Amino acid sequence: MIMFPEGKVLDVNLTEGKITERTIPSEIYRQYPGGSALGLYLILQDMDPKVEPLSPENILVFSVSPFTGLPISGTSRVTVTTKSPLTGTIGDSQAGGFFPMHLKANGWDSVIFRGKSDKPVYLYIDGDNIEIKDAQNIWGKVTGEAEEIIRKELNEEKIEIAQIGPGGENLVKYASIINMCNRANGRNGTGAVMGSKNLKAIVVKKGKGLKPYNVEKFNEFSKRVVKMIEENPNISGLGEHGTNGDLEEFSQDGFLPTKNWTTGYFPEGATNITGTTMTETILKKRDTCYGCAVRCKRVVEVPEVVDPLYGGPEYETAAALGSYCGITDLETVSLANQLCNMYGIDTISCGATIAFAMECYEKGLLTKEDTDGLELKFGNKEVIPILIEKIAKREGIGNLLAEGSKRASKKIGKGTEEFSIDVKGQELPAHMPQFKPMVGLIYAVNPFGADHQSSEHDVFLTLPKDSQPIQRLGQIGIYKTYDDPFTIDEDKVRFAFDSQCYFSILDTLNLCQFVWGPSWELCGPNELIELCKYGIGWDTSLFELMRIGERRINMMRYFNAKAGFTKEDDKLPKRLFEKMSDGPSKGVQLDEEKLNQAKELYYDFAGWNRETGNPTEAILRKLSLGWLIN
Repeated sequence: MIMFPEGKVLDVNLTEGKITERTIPSEIYRQYPGGSALGLYLILQDMDPKVEPLSPENILVFSVSPFTGLPISGTSRVTVTTKSPLTGTIGDSQAGGFFPMHLKANGWDSVIFRGKSDKPVYLYIDGDNIEIKDAQNIWGKVTGEAEEIIRKELNEEKIEIAQIGPGGENLVKYASIINMCNRANGRNGTGAVMGSKNLKAIVVKKGKGLKPYNVEKFNEFSKRVVKMIEENPNISGLGEHGTNGDLEEFSQDGFLPTKNWTTGYFPEGATNITGTTMTETILKKRDTCYGCAVRCKRVVEVPEVVDPLYGGPEYETAAALGSYCGITDLETVSLANQLCNMYGIDTISCGATIAFAMECYEKGLLTKEDTDGLELKFGNKEVIPILIEKIAKREGIGNLLAEGSKRASKKIGKGTEEFSIDVKGQELPAHMPQFKPMVGLIYAVNPFGADHQSSEHDVFLTLPKDSQPIQRLGQIGIYKTYDDPFTIDEDKVRFAFDSQCYFSILDTLNLCQFVWGPSWELCGPNELIELCKYGIGWDTSLFELMRIGERRINMMRYFNAKAGFTKEDDKLPKRLFEKMSDGPSKGVQLDEEKLNQAKELYYDFAGWNRETGNPTEAILRKLSLGWLIN
């Protein structure tokens, strides 16, 4: 077997206009092989976690992995790591598309940005030829227009662009980074950090994908993976209807967050905005990421209203800008998705913050005088596009909502803090802990706040013992099944922690969780080992991979501890512990006492101090993180 590869890092000091190269030795890169694990390793070498997120002292890191660009499904992803302006914690966000593959094809595993340029710029990468170029003529442009200008300026079509829109330029706390005008590093406000540095875009010249270590074995493996799509109805359905295919079913079962999480039932609108309706009406085509046969990406078109350039809404978007706000119209949801991608704004936090404002308005805590004359009632589709533009430009009520629901609630006061459905300032995605208590546990303890893609969901533990998800979970030591998903016990907490470590390795290796997740997804843990072996010649084990995933989580938690966070920040919104009042979920609530007991047990499993909720010296040394202490 070959040695683990070295990591090649591009270090850009925007204040000085200086670009340097550095190499991560193979023995180090193997411990932090991409994603936010590598991002954290680089950040913690040089940055005080107490810095202000939008100051020049914050560091922004783009990282791929040794697998990025292999010709197989689910390997073209990039992670952005920085201190989040939305939460104040370490921030982490992934995106797919073709940009990740071409960044790697240019020979770079990571790009670090430090300082702040004195004028708007973008970075152009063509192999070892790197330039910082003037971006003053594209500053203020929406993503589609900016991309067109860059291509004309460079006289080059064979490029990929990751950029911010006006939302990032105007420091919207949940601004995103957009590539292909429709793939987003959406969460944690990474786009605002990019904007604070006067960095408009990263442009990479297109290159060739990676050649597998063992071409013959890899090709056999790849063909088997493609065949698995046909044999797995979850994945074939994902390709046909996108991530939004189950939205209507979620409403029927009572766990579709609706009208700012006051109910889980949306009978008047779920059918209209679900994925199957999209497929039957406005879907133009199915798009994909480099090398991926699943083809789950939506591209929609509504003539003279919605441009297919900006993709189409996924489940989280359809919920946040649909059911959260009581919006029953698919065209409005699709237009809202387009505007968020044009302006570079996270659809989840945007929709959730608008829903928060709507509840405040309906309860008389915001008036028309506060809202620029807009009637912010649930279901008022006319205000959605207006609000998104106001948020991106920080105009009027948009300036308040651009801060996110938590900060907005503190400015409004009057008890509105209870209407902000967030953890650590990050608005909740559309998976209800009342029905998935271990998802709620991970929402609470997750270093960067609520995230539905940081662990496996409870519902898969209710499947038969001979089902694929249960068999695969057994490969990482999870065996117990349940008659219902509501149970909270010791084995459930172990499931939450172990699956979190597994998802953490996926985010480190920049692998799509729908393809490489541990249970229902296309491939499982055993296939991941094959990918390591045939793809890059890495003779590894699940033990090593799980240890890497756990190391990443502890680095994040360590960063937060140094930034001043403790277990007191690991709390869920009060609303989740209140009984729901209507529909199939009437009377359902999350058990607060049992969840708090689960958190204490989680800290024990993680090796963290029960008093602070932060990593002990022993667990850091166990995970080869003694250098942080020393």
